[in-house]
Amino acid sequence: MSNSLLTIDMITREAVRLWKNSNAFLQNIDRQYDDQFARGGSKIGTTLRIRLPNDFTVRSGAAASPQDTTEQKTTLTVATQKGVDVQFSSAERALSLDDYSKRILAPAINNLAGAVAADIISGCEAIPNFVSKVDGNGKVTTPDASTWLTAGAYLDKMSAPRADRKIILDPLTQARTVGSLAGLFNPASGISKQYASGQMQNALGFDWLMDQTVPTHTTGAYGTLGTVNGASQTGSTVTVSALNGPLKKGDIITFAGSNSVNRITKVDSGQLAQFVVTADVAASATSIPIYPAIVVAPAAYATVTASPTNSGAITVVTKASEVYRKNFVMLPQAATMVTADLELPRGVHEAARATLDGTSMRMVTAYNVSTDQFITRLDILYGSLWVRPEWACVVPDVL
Repeated sequence: MSNSLLTIDMITREAVRLWKNSNAFLQNIDRQYDDQFARGGSKIGTTLRIRLPNDFTVRSGAAASPQDTTEQKTTLTVATQKGVDVQFSSAERALSLDDYSKRILAPAINNLAGAVAADIISGCEAIPNFVSKVDGNGKVTTPDASTWLTAGAYLDKMSAPRADRKIILDPLTQARTVGSLAGLFNPASGISKQYASGQMQNALGFDWLMDQTVPTHTTGAYGTLGTVNGASQTGSTVTVSALNGPLKKGDIITFAGSNSVNRITKVDSGQLAQFVVTADVAASATSIPIYPAIVVAPAAYATVTASPTNSGAITVVTKASEVYRKNFVMLPQAATMVTADLELPRGVHEAARATLDGTSMRMVTAYNVSTDQFITRLDILYGSLWVRPEWACVVPDVL
């Protein structure tokens, strides 16, 4: 029996099905579909407001102490359109769906998903928590079981749920980790799966997921930094003496006198609070933008026991100009991706949309009669945001 021509609807449904299983990182973040554009289609630049969880202080004793509810929110912009364009003859459209999927769709979707994942995963520069294993010279080296467990403890202190925790790690870090930790895992069936696949499975309270888009990070050539300039500072910017060297977006710093607190109890953790630098800072700058904001306990949303000490030291948790693989642990809710329907154009050979598990994709085909070629474009319109980066923790590895 001869094959009939594939329809655009069949191909689009197959494309979005392939997308679902194409990238480990994309499979394990919060994915949402904005159905308000299900009829007319969306435009680049649409903004969505996302409410963040409320926080309150706890009273002791019988006397009521009412407190205001100040809801926090953030904005996500659906502003990125990516796609893959292919050209093929009418004869090639006579393939079976399986053949077409393997030859044309799968490679296209794999590259598209990788590009989207790389874009979203680059936002891990917003993660403010950092746990590393270092060698005798203080340089980052490959993490061990204790490092990963400590990263999990950081999530606990940030009141992150214990269920569904993920580790996103680079292929080389995975190879090193499987070899170094293989003998620690039970039951035997788990060890067997790791031996057979060469991949981590579930261990130490995490699902382990390898992803080729894990980025590297190079810390600033900061040398000896300056000091805090001014007492009782709060908020998302800290005034400092002129810095002796630059900091890079994504560097993790601490301030003398400012310890972190448990996000539930607001009790001193006994460790300096970590802050991520949210934009590049040049040498001689007199302020540093940070996340999270400095909020002194016992207030709602408290992050620290006290403001940084005036004239206190600023410390970076890694060496200057150090390059490392930026593996991280996370809750899926730490980052979110929203897709919206693109408009279906008129005056083309065919057009279709499909939605599956929070992802909307559009496929449009135009026909060139002079060459008997179909030109097909596959597009996705999305926005992403690291909504709760404190529910993630960087675990670096040496290159």
